[in-house]
Amino acid sequence: MKLESVLVGAVLLVIAWLPLPLGSNSPWSIGLFVGAIGLITLLWGWLLIKSSTRRRWKPLKAGAAMIALLACIQLWVALQLALGISTNPSVTIDYLARGLAYTGLFILLLGLFRTRQRVTLLLSVLIITGVAQAFFGAFLVLADFEWVQSFQGRSRVVSGTFVNRNHAAGYLAMMLSCGIGLLLALRDDRKFRWHHFAGLLIGPKAWLRLSLIIMVIALVMTQSRMGNVAFFSSLLIVGALFTALTPVNRVRNTLVLVSILAIDALIVSQWFGLEELQSRLVETRFQDEVVEGVVVRRENVIRDNIVSYAIPQFKERPWLGYGAGTFETSFQRFPGSDVTRRWDHAHNDYLQIAIEFGLIGTLLFVVFVLLALWHGVHAMAKSKSRYRGGVGTGATMGIVALLIHSSTDFNLQIPANAALFVTLCALTVLARTHRSD
Repeated sequence: MKLESVLVGAVLLVIAWLPLPLGSNSPWSIGLFVGAIGLITLLWGWLLIKSSTRRRWKPLKAGAAMIALLACIQLWVALQLALGISTNPSVTIDYLARGLAYTGLFILLLGLFRTRQRVTLLLSVLIITGVAQAFFGAFLVLADFEWVQSFQGRSRVVSGTFVNRNHAAGYLAMMLSCGIGLLLALRDDRKFRWHHFAGLLIGPKAWLRLSLIIMVIALVMTQSRMGNVAFFSSLLIVGALFTALTPVNRVRNTLVLVSILAIDALIVSQWFGLEELQSRLVETRFQDEVVEGVVVRRENVIRDNIVSYAIPQFKERPWLGYGAGTFETSFQRFPGSDVTRRWDHAHNDYLQIAIEFGLIGTLLFVVFVLLALWHGVHAMAKSKSRYRGGVGTGATMGIVALLIHSSTDFNLQIPANAALFVTLCALTVLARTHRSD
């Protein structure tokens, strides 16, 4: 059991480390991630062989279909290499290694974090990591140091340890969902009283509320349009579903979610760039504004142009794809003259996955996510267990937030964000199947 505790700590360390080296989106950091997960998985497998018990297997059995789907995705990538489908085998090998690491992480989470104490530990580490990321990014902006401009490119925009503020926003949106999930999981079952509601602001859960406020401030300060829209949309959608499925203390649950939206977003964020974010949303233009044949205002979003050029690329190989990770090299012959620089991603995860993996691989991804959402909603509906419902709600909220954000960005191509997404999918299974003793 001592070795198992060490392995739990090692997994938590890997998760906390991933965002630090620029989202781990570099060859050396990816190699470190793959090596660390591989070593931990081998040690855990040896531990299972040495002392197997039935109590270890419940989360793994519940998530067996999802594990099989992840394994099939990696098998499909291997076939793209073996059959010569990939147009850039070296990059596809890199993506195969990443995929195996994500699969290993998913299995480790189900196998090691099977008790309530460990699920709470996992959520706590995630929230602490998110707060640290938010505090670091906001501090660099608010302190207004001269070297900030060279460090993160935009002196008034939070990007934390990520290169792109949109990826920082995607990361923070998922972390915020974890915080909301833990807050809901730790709610009490006393009959609603207004002074009990005040305890959320000044009671023992105040540290968790403060964490949410810090992360919301940083999320707003990223000025990521879709990152903020995705988080608050998922909060409204999943929050409404949660209150509908949880009849016990419905007023209390609704007020908790409304307080997050009202206090964090509408009041606190007013001092930290909410107006600038609103201006960016209002000023979004996908096409030139033309008055009497004269262009008065140019478009300021060109991602939709990339998507329009990438659709014919998908139609050329709809079923087999071009190979995992090959979008950059295979896209270059499709853009028109208005695309003047090299694009390494489609800025739409759905389209990029379809182009690279084909419909065969894309279907596997879709079923995997749908199963995660199924587990999350079932956990959410467990009105007899506040903890399971809360964790399921938070994990589902994070998944929905990234699914919305993925329509305009490529968070799933960034290892730190992809690993966190896999972690949320594992949490939906753990919410239903963990031991509560």
